[in-house]
Amino acid sequence: MASEYGKLVGELRDSFNSGIMDSLDKRKHQLVAFQKMIVENQDALCDAMWKDLHKAKIEVIAHETDFLVSEISEAINNLKSWTSPKKVTRFILQAVDNAYIHHEPLGVVLIIGAWNFPVRLLLAPVVGALAAGNTVVIKPSELSVNTSDLIAKLVPSYLSKDVVRVVQGGPAETTELLKERFDHIFYTGNPAVGKIIMRAASEYLTPVTLELGGKNPVIIDEGVDLPTVARRLVWGKFTNAGQICVTADYVLNLNPNKEELLRYINEAIVEFYGEDQKQSPDYGRIVNQRHFDRIEKILNATSGKIAFGGATDRDNLYIQPTVITDVKETDVLMQDEIFGPILPIIDVNTLDEVISFIKKREKPLSLYMFSPSSKKIDQVVHQTSSGSIVVNDLIMHMSLETLPFGGVGNSGIGRYHGKFTFDTFTHEKSVLHRAAGFEKLLFMRYPPYTESKLAWARRFLSKWKAPF
Repeated sequence: MASEYGKLVGELRDSFNSGIMDSLDKRKHQLVAFQKMIVENQDALCDAMWKDLHKAKIEVIAHETDFLVSEISEAINNLKSWTSPKKVTRFILQAVDNAYIHHEPLGVVLIIGAWNFPVRLLLAPVVGALAAGNTVVIKPSELSVNTSDLIAKLVPSYLSKDVVRVVQGGPAETTELLKERFDHIFYTGNPAVGKIIMRAASEYLTPVTLELGGKNPVIIDEGVDLPTVARRLVWGKFTNAGQICVTADYVLNLNPNKEELLRYINEAIVEFYGEDQKQSPDYGRIVNQRHFDRIEKILNATSGKIAFGGATDRDNLYIQPTVITDVKETDVLMQDEIFGPILPIIDVNTLDEVISFIKKREKPLSLYMFSPSSKKIDQVVHQTSSGSIVVNDLIMHMSLETLPFGGVGNSGIGRYHGKFTFDTFTHEKSVLHRAAGFEKLLFMRYPPYTESKLAWARRFLSKWKAPF
């Protein structure tokens, strides 16, 4: 296995060094083929994700395939501007020189995807990697087995094997793959595996992007429109059965109308998924029995009160949308990221208490706040740290490619989406092209050093500080 991966990475490095992706036309050719792969196989991708996660076709199209098509179009349309040399400000010492930033690809990069959005989270980074001119090893998650198998079949049918390869397998295969030397590793998953990735990358001082998770809080302030809050909260929390890294992990409730909030939440669940959510074609399933058992265990161990849901069916990997109130800070639900369809609600009295609660924990990937108060919103923005903040909704920042997406601290390292993905897989090389003449003006910098030369240099620089 090790020699097989070494051969694979070596072949991609040879093709990279040969200049296989050095021109914009070559990159566009791969991106166009990539886009064609998504468009022509949308139904097959939808079918695979239905088998893996019971994911509704419209959700797959809206959240995964259409997103990718848009990302690829953005890269194709902007490739020339993204790759153009970027001139920088010069001062008197460089007045006749040429100074700019040159964008160059990193080399051979490894992209390891996640199972919860097994197309988008795996292939979105590939867009920027190809646009930047890299060759790529793609490692799908073994947990979304149907999607992984389909991607392994499709990629070599559309993309050049000298540019992109797919490696399948579980932890053993990933461990061996990580022993190879890459020029960047991009991983989407959880912090525990992120640490393993980072340790492996340190062997070659390989830079990493780690898109991880965390316990994302939702702050519900007083004075909000509760029916709207409930609908947006239920949509954001229970889409994909709560298996979303940026979903709500828990609610910090400042609203005095708690019973009214709960009523609207319950009504929204029934509106979206029917009286029997198990029969809904739009409600997802847990990815496998191991994750089912993990979620059911923390559900059974909670000290809170179930306000809605709680039903489970292991054979069908079904966990009902569940809302739990009277949750305490020490509850088992508050220890680790839930990553499932359980929503704990904690009552708090003041915004200062909310901020203190959040700051005592690891920095979340996303933070959400429903509030009509600009003053309170600004206070949360300035006094908390998170990968992102969304006000009066959930998850929608993921749809805006002009915003960088990524975590901070325990929730991740690095950022991507749109041009930010291109930047992640690009080295910005500084280039200063000095003029050959004007040597007499440089007498001040050469030995032997004298006080007179220093005085000349100070007068010269103080007089000419304006940029060119």
